[in-house]
Amino acid sequence: MGRVVERAEGCRVCEVARQSGKRIVFTNGCFDLLHHGHVAVLETAASFGDLLVVAVNDDESVRRIKGATRPLLPLEGRTRILAAFESVDLVVPFSEDTPLDTVLALRPDVLVKGHDYLNREVVGADEVRSWGGVVKLVPMIEGVSTSELVRRIRLSAEKGEA
Repeated sequence: MGRVVERAEGCRVCEVARQSGKRIVFTNGCFDLLHHGHVAVLETAASFGDLLVVAVNDDESVRRIKGATRPLLPLEGRTRILAAFESVDLVVPFSEDTPLDTVLALRPDVLVKGHDYLNREVVGADEVRSWGGVVKLVPMIEGVSTSELVRRIRLSAEKGEA
């Protein structure tokens, strides 16, 4: 089970791990409404190294990225749920719209995103490669996303099924 830490503490933990020869894996997201697709990505990400760090957008950055009705769950809830996963070692909240500052601070060996980033820029990819790290795009479960779940919940509520 992981723990929630601020970026400075995450840097310290990663540096200690790096000095002991451990491979640091990093992924990020809003993780607004966790589902089995997230679990699959987190478990796959953890398999690429020794220490999995999950960076999570804070509430304000989620609103800027996803809109005024998000997040559905506040940061404290999202980080506590993520930290409860066996595959997650550290959860690091961040307030910027992208995780670049967190990537630069933690200097992971592996940067993981879902394969939906195949034709999109992965923030921090060039930087991770510049220090000898790798970027991995992992398979996602087709048709499973937070945005799709939110759409279905709203549709159900409009029909009076909620």
